[in-house]
Amino acid sequence: MIVVTAPTGQIGSRLLGTLLENGEPIRVIARDPARLADHVRERVEVVKGSHSDAGVVDEAFAGADTVFWLVAADHRAESLEAAYLDFTRPACEAFEKHGVTRVVGVSALGRGVGENAGYLSASWAMDDLIAATGVHYRALTMPTFMDNLLWQAGSIGKDGVFFAPVSADRKAPTCATRDIAAVAAGLLLDASWHGVADVPVLGPEDLSQNDLAAIMSDVLGRPVRYQQVSMDAFRATQREHGWSEAMAQGMVDMMLAKEAGIDVATPRTPEATTPTTFRQWCEEVLKPAVSSVS
Repeated sequence: MIVVTAPTGQIGSRLLGTLLENGEPIRVIARDPARLADHVRERVEVVKGSHSDAGVVDEAFAGADTVFWLVAADHRAESLEAAYLDFTRPACEAFEKHGVTRVVGVSALGRGVGENAGYLSASWAMDDLIAATGVHYRALTMPTFMDNLLWQAGSIGKDGVFFAPVSADRKAPTCATRDIAAVAAGLLLDASWHGVADVPVLGPEDLSQNDLAAIMSDVLGRPVRYQQVSMDAFRATQREHGWSEAMAQGMVDMMLAKEAGIDVATPRTPEATTPTTFRQWCEEVLKPAVSSVS
């Protein structure tokens, strides 16, 4: 039995499709089961609720041997520890209680390279918490997701501009959530691995923000430019959107680490290089999203 958390998100929904194609028995934890596609809901067991809830994970992990773990975003959390570690502690207790064998989790690049890296540091602490339970654990360590640009689809389509606080010419890897889901599925379906390790998911190329703008311009057939904003302005924007001070600062600290090059500290290997190019992602994901809001 494989348990999938966050099954309606960008990663979890794609992951479910692959797992179901392989005929595995699947159980999902969903706050709102109605968000699951009908054909998915008919083929999985559903435990309703949040995977931060001790009663929910206790029910969901009973009889399970493998779990896909992804912390749900909580931009209003009082601290990074609350958002990552307090959220994960009930699951860790349930892993031990029910003898879960393997866990695949969504984490971040840079362990051992950076300190005080906001969301990244919280992800590494979460990894340590999970590994301490004695499960076999694979932390999928990622750079920035290509799909994060979808939050700016309106600005890209209407104004031809996207924003971030990192330098325009700094090259770094980006990856598509479809590729994260594919790597996760491979690990969840493979019962041969043991121990604890990071699994980098780096996409196929390192690109700067200006490179991204040029590719978007070409694919969309209209000029798109990158606008760097200050860290203070970036923090203020998060706060205006309802983020807590701690979570907004955590995002700034992560961006400072990225600006310092934490995402390029992990060597690129053939195993870490996933197939979806940024151009392909723009053609297949961003362009339809921009068209729907333009």
